[in-house]
Amino acid sequence: MSLRLSFYGGAGKVTGSNFLIEGEHGKILVDCGIEQGADVSVADMYGPFPYEVKSIDALVVTHAHLDHVGRIPKLVRDGFGGKIYMTPPTRDLAELILRDSVDILAADAARRGPPPLYEEKDVDTALALVETLDYHIEKEVAHGLSCYLRNTGHILGSASVRVKDDEGVAVALTSDIGNSPSPLLPDWEPVTDADALVMESVYGDRVHPERKQRTERLREVLKMAIAKNGAILIPAFSLERTQLMLYELSNFFSAKELPEVPVFLDSPLAINVTKVYEKWGMTYFKPETEDEMKREGSIFEFPFLKQTLSRGESLAIEKTPGPKIIIAGAGMSHGGRIARWETRYLPDPSTTLFMVGYQAPGTPGRRIMEGASSIRIAGSEVKIKAAIEKLEGWSAHADRDGLLKFAEASLADKRPKVIFTALGEPSAERFLAQRIHDYLGARAVVPDLGATWEITKNSVERISR
Repeated sequence: MSLRLSFYGGAGKVTGSNFLIEGEHGKILVDCGIEQGADVSVADMYGPFPYEVKSIDALVVTHAHLDHVGRIPKLVRDGFGGKIYMTPPTRDLAELILRDSVDILAADAARRGPPPLYEEKDVDTALALVETLDYHIEKEVAHGLSCYLRNTGHILGSASVRVKDDEGVAVALTSDIGNSPSPLLPDWEPVTDADALVMESVYGDRVHPERKQRTERLREVLKMAIAKNGAILIPAFSLERTQLMLYELSNFFSAKELPEVPVFLDSPLAINVTKVYEKWGMTYFKPETEDEMKREGSIFEFPFLKQTLSRGESLAIEKTPGPKIIIAGAGMSHGGRIARWETRYLPDPSTTLFMVGYQAPGTPGRRIMEGASSIRIAGSEVKIKAAIEKLEGWSAHADRDGLLKFAEASLADKRPKVIFTALGEPSAERFLAQRIHDYLGARAVVPDLGATWEITKNSVERISR
């Protein structure tokens, strides 16, 4: 008996997670995400899938970020009719993410030329196929194939997926591994029962500052930015990063460590995601954070936070003089309401722009982070005279040392036989693979896009491309 693992996304790239696992009689897809960044081709995003969609028995989703769920409605539209498995919080978050993406993707399609990737009705059809599955439950999801989910501490509801056949041959995919310890989520759980392990490597060649250092730096940089009496722009990912920012701001203001300035959460998606975090927090947060919620109620709100759902409320933010803090999507400055505020405030030297997360190659955020003097927004060139503050350590991804600890914790009972480093830029994938080999003495492989590997109880070997 053997399993075959094919890398149809997430190999050599951070985004576009898409992996196929085939047993003797069943087929399971893990994730079906969109690639992000300026180098994404029309064929990659809008073209046919590189496998027979109707032959897939089940889809297992690791978490709700768009680069892991963004092409699910297209998969369904193209003929997939099996069950879609994910944790309960992931189901709620995925619905928000997918519905929010419909109009954005329609605009992208109009610009690129092809028909829209999917429509609202395709999202409805996909959600009707969802069956929630919680952590630590063995579930047969295809003929002869079962899956088991573990917490990865990345975002609310995120999970690694271990797939096993009837003979006990197993392959696991971590998807994104959390930057543990997190203020909100439990630490990641290692995967010790797989013959082959596919793990992420976004920060495989970099180290984050300690949490105490990153919090102190955030507070000090905020003090300096507030003293300039300008706008403070935080392009934040609506899912997880925004909630972390709100949590830290709430703590700063409660402790009187910052002057009370207006804070605008200018993102309908982030507002709704925060509601999902509050809904599931008492079940999925770490125990001490659950205790904090019991004492305080909401851990994300404070008296001078204004949530601007409507366009009119958003436009009115400009009437509020500085200093003021505006948190808005998108996190890589590649769309959303942050584009309006960057257009308005980046030319102003009193403005401070905070960069608090990974910026994919080719995105406006990456160009800003690399020191561009101007960026193009909605067809116009916008000069950058604002102060740019790169705040490291706020990523929801584990860093180089955290990833190595995960790999070490997962190497037990002579398993896994091989660790694939994926879901990273090529340099990060190679660096992490070399480090796993050098420090842990384990076989580590950087997989090629489209390659297929055969996994048995005795070996893991490449069989195509």
